[in-house]
Amino acid sequence: YTVVMEPCRRAGLSGVLCSLSLLCVILDIQLDGVFGETQAEIEHHLEMGRKLLAAGQLAEALSHYHSAVEGDSKNYLTFYKRAAVFLAMGKSKSALPDLTKAIQLKPDFLAARLQRGNILLKQGILNHSPTYEAQNQLMKANELEELQEEAQAAYHQGDYSTTITVLERVIEISPWDPESRELRAECYIRMGDPQKAIQDLTPTTRLRNDNRAAFLKLGKLHYSLGDHHESLNNVRECLKLDQDDKECFSHYKQVKKLSKQLDSAEELIEEGRHQEAIEKYESVMQTEPNVPYYTNLAKERICFCLVKIKSATEAIDVCSEAHQRDPRNANVLRDRAEAYILNQDYEKAVEDYQEAREFDGDSNDIKEGLDRAQRLLKQSRKRDYYKILGVSRSANKQEITKAYRKLAQQWHPDNFQSEAEKKEAEKKFIDIASAKEVLTDPEMRQKFDAGEDPLDPESQQGGGGGQQGWPFHFNPFESGGSFHFKFQYN
Repeated sequence: YTVVMEPCRRAGLSGVLCSLSLLCVILDIQLDGVFGETQAEIEHHLEMGRKLLAAGQLAEALSHYHSAVEGDSKNYLTFYKRAAVFLAMGKSKSALPDLTKAIQLKPDFLAARLQRGNILLKQGILNHSPTYEAQNQLMKANELEELQEEAQAAYHQGDYSTTITVLERVIEISPWDPESRELRAECYIRMGDPQKAIQDLTPTTRLRNDNRAAFLKLGKLHYSLGDHHESLNNVRECLKLDQDDKECFSHYKQVKKLSKQLDSAEELIEEGRHQEAIEKYESVMQTEPNVPYYTNLAKERICFCLVKIKSATEAIDVCSEAHQRDPRNANVLRDRAEAYILNQDYEKAVEDYQEAREFDGDSNDIKEGLDRAQRLLKQSRKRDYYKILGVSRSANKQEITKAYRKLAQQWHPDNFQSEAEKKEAEKKFIDIASAKEVLTDPEMRQKFDAGEDPLDPESQQGGGGGQQGWPFHFNPFESGGSFHFKFQYN
């Protein structure tokens, strides 16, 4: 009322005319409500148009797209889809205004620009006086047609290398052609080069409207390479286009489950919960038994965890299997070397570290590990306190003390009669006592585990006394004779 009546009166029009103007406005609003399309109806027309177009029923599809355009004249995709129907019917002239309108509504709509460009190119060629540019484009079009035929022939013959070479020229002339990139990607897949296939497929997701097939294929390629996070991203893009797509949803469920297990396993390792991490990686192998990458990864990480919990024998077995599956994996060689150290097999530890260095020469862990393994090997050729007491490198203080008491009682010199036997017993007794001193002292044991004998004069700067090997700083057997004393089991 305010919008219509007040201006009327200020203009000096009669009340009747002003009332008629107001009535026209009201009727116009009401008619819009009666005859205008609702959003739900527009969506219905678009969906029916899509289904009919897919079924090849072009006239029926066009009728629905007409209704959709009339109901919403601001949707660039509606004009583009109607243009697609016109093109399918061979009516390129009718498609041109719709493509122009779609570009006006969305200037960066590349697909519409490509389609309109193709139509304009054909119109220029068919003109009786084609321009130089049109002639040049005609030559390129002829060349493209020949190259595409050559590429298709090579592909069907299984000559993927030739197909790729031909398609390189095709893509050079027409870089925005999705079909050429998709065909070349398929060749790369068949030749076992998924990385290059990914490079070709990625731009096709933007060159085609609703390219769910490319998103799904990208998701599967990334998945096969072990990049489960990127696989998840691509399959999500597929589901954004159609949340009911069965293939995309099936792959999404698989990747989502596996991704969750892998992330959880690594979190457990970071928290030092290695046994739980082992169980989680065993679940990973059950979830995905068919893609080698995930089994190899699981074996590698289980190998690492077994070393961390000091399960030497089992670690060597699992690490060896992981090494067989992936011989160039420096991490597996490093972890197996650590398992060999736990098993006091220093020569094999050195061999594994040396091989790991060949594959990863810049790793400080491997350099330091090799140095330590070499020191331990050298040390083991002198005296190994663990072997003297007959305990494992992971033995605790209680186990070490128990072993010491048993051996000290066995080799006490007072248990022997002849001088030769006493001398041999004295030597063993001193070694046993030295082993107990080193392995029950945390600082000395840490030095020994790092490859340094804290009781060896040669390893100690300024050291040199011959009594370094005796923990009580004197040797009760040096006087010879028949010295006797009461042994204290401490």
